[in-house]
Amino acid sequence: MVGSTISHYEVVEKLGEGGMGLVFKARDLQLGRFVAIKVLTSAAHDSDSRRARFVQEARAASSLNHPNIVTIHDILNVDQSDCIVMEFVRGETLEEIIHAGKIPVADCLKYAVQVADALCAAHRIGIVHRDLKPANVMVTPEGLVKVLDFGLAKLAAAEEIPAESESTVSMHVNGMQARTAEGTIVGTAAYMSPEQAEGQRVDARSDIFSFGALFYEMLTGQRAFRGSSGLATLTAVLRDDPPNLAPPEMQHIVARCLRKDPDRRYQAMGDVKTAIEQIYFTGRSGIGQSPVTNAAPSIAVLPFLNLSSDKENEYFSDGLAEEIINALTKLENMRVTARTSAFVFRGAQQDIGRIGEALHVANVLEGSVRKSGNRVRISVQLIEVPEAHTLWSERYDREMTDVFAIQDEISQAIVAKLKMSLTPPVKRYTENAHAYDLYLKGRYELHKMTREGLDASRQLFEEAIRLDPKYALAHEGLAYSWYQEAFLGFIAPKEAMPKAGAAVRRAIELDEGVAEAHATLGVILALYDWDWAGAERELTRSIELNSSSPVSRDVYAFYYLRPVGRVEEAIAETQQALSFDPLSILIRAHLGFLFYIDKKYEHSIAQFRKVLEMNPQYYLAHAMMGNVYTLAGEFDAALECYRRAREADANSKFVDSLEAMTLALAGRRAEAAAMLDRIVQRAENDYISPVSIAYVCAALGDKDRAFENLDRAVFDRDPNILGLKSNPIFDRLRTDERYHAMLKKMHLTTG
Repeated sequence: MVGSTISHYEVVEKLGEGGMGLVFKARDLQLGRFVAIKVLTSAAHDSDSRRARFVQEARAASSLNHPNIVTIHDILNVDQSDCIVMEFVRGETLEEIIHAGKIPVADCLKYAVQVADALCAAHRIGIVHRDLKPANVMVTPEGLVKVLDFGLAKLAAAEEIPAESESTVSMHVNGMQARTAEGTIVGTAAYMSPEQAEGQRVDARSDIFSFGALFYEMLTGQRAFRGSSGLATLTAVLRDDPPNLAPPEMQHIVARCLRKDPDRRYQAMGDVKTAIEQIYFTGRSGIGQSPVTNAAPSIAVLPFLNLSSDKENEYFSDGLAEEIINALTKLENMRVTARTSAFVFRGAQQDIGRIGEALHVANVLEGSVRKSGNRVRISVQLIEVPEAHTLWSERYDREMTDVFAIQDEISQAIVAKLKMSLTPPVKRYTENAHAYDLYLKGRYELHKMTREGLDASRQLFEEAIRLDPKYALAHEGLAYSWYQEAFLGFIAPKEAMPKAGAAVRRAIELDEGVAEAHATLGVILALYDWDWAGAERELTRSIELNSSSPVSRDVYAFYYLRPVGRVEEAIAETQQALSFDPLSILIRAHLGFLFYIDKKYEHSIAQFRKVLEMNPQYYLAHAMMGNVYTLAGEFDAALECYRRAREADANSKFVDSLEAMTLALAGRRAEAAAMLDRIVQRAENDYISPVSIAYVCAALGDKDRAFENLDRAVFDRDPNILGLKSNPIFDRLRTDERYHAMLKKMHLTTG
């Protein structure tokens, strides 16, 4: 066929052949681009019904629009042969790369995440690949993965499976309880799921099994299932488990993908992708450069159980666990689960195996505290997750003045048992035990994120500073309390932000090495001063000081990268933050919002759904999911989200504005205008962000009123104005000169 023309495609080169037909490189004579043409053999659709199904499935596959899936351009019938015209991809197949030698672990993870993302996209619209294997995955010279042949595998020709077959094949099932209409099994033997091998009906979980086999082969260079013939390989798929991998994080993912019973596998490809992402992003500072057999030590420090007679002493037990977390995060090659995720497992009688699986850690530290007067008893034990084996335990009966020494001893014991070195030693920011106690109480109140809690935390930090004016952490805590009150709308930004700035600058003056202080200052410079160069400097300095801090990465993404329009980088940083704090509701909500402003609406909704799985009453996730549905044009779904948001928080002011915006965009203008009037009336007695009012005005097409509210937001330094450049809500304002003038006022470029 080389040299011939198919429709307006000139065939220039044969690229290969497989069980389904021949593949050629061709030049599109109309558009001047290269394409790949797969010419199906007549046996691939040897009946009218099979051909009709081929066309139906090829059309379904052509609806996939994803950067990791080869795009189908056209379906042709030439001389009784069906042809699929698809995107031409430069590069090598994953099969060729594996055969060339061992793939670095970081590349394995990078490729696996992209394959998983492609499968997620297909599964969302009901397409199951059925023939995922290294030969069906292309990798470009730039490292971009492209998955081939979605939805086409079950059209393979009926023939016997030869020994060690590399081709997609189909054979009639003999001696098996076949549930498919054709009574055949289709796929490639070494990568079939057990249910596929038995000719049963398959769903997305079959692709998860095949993905596990592919991931195993990438990591080891060896197939997960082997045999001397195709049938022997199928027997291995049905009966055997491949040798274990190390580290345990990867072994856990592969083993769960390869479980014989589909009900015991991951149930969604998105969960597989999330698990790999957590290892990949963590690996940038450790595991990615290590061989597969070596894993960085990992640990979760659970909240210590308060055994004191006074429930109020919980602040001390929580604070002690948090201080140990902070000490361990100073270790370069230790992966430490952040406080937010670890503290989800508060309480006694926790299943250590379940905790280790949820947090992807090999070790757990748990303890208890009994505080009475000036005496404290602290009991701790370090547990190895797989067998719940206790590596070390100790009990301390001391005076409260010895609490710093106890923390040091616990940290040193942990690193000794995990064969690491704690250098430099844990830093003490105060020698005043009473000031330290007040600081722990302040942190406890701060974590409540209520108006009452923030007010109480400020008073406690101020008292700690009175006792020790050089206590840098107390100054940083005071700054954080002030800026959160402004951010949450409890205090006007012009009142709170200068106080926050003064406190955090004093913290840095006392100790430049406090990572949290640089993060807080960076947020203030972004939110209040619009000093983007300064914000970037402080936020990146925070990450330099503590690269495993999820908070530093999250605020860098959300308060610097997002407002300046670097959304893809913001998404990557937020995903890395989640690798350290996988159960953080706030960080996952931020990720959902970032996908929304990147107009990846399905990805955004998936993240908000995960948030609601963790906390069904988190009203903001319901509200923001409604916002996403609105921009996607699904107005009824959006209104249902707002209803649920109000069930979770009946007093939310934010939901009213979003609902009015949705009604306006849905063409229900009278209802939207009436709701806007009620919002404005309420704003006379209660602070409502002028940015949220501008949302409604923009949706109603009232640009003058929208800009009037945005101007007020700029004057007030309303934190919500940071979305002006990136939020799709403002798309309809971007051609107005007032919009560009406003960006200039905020020192943001218009590019």
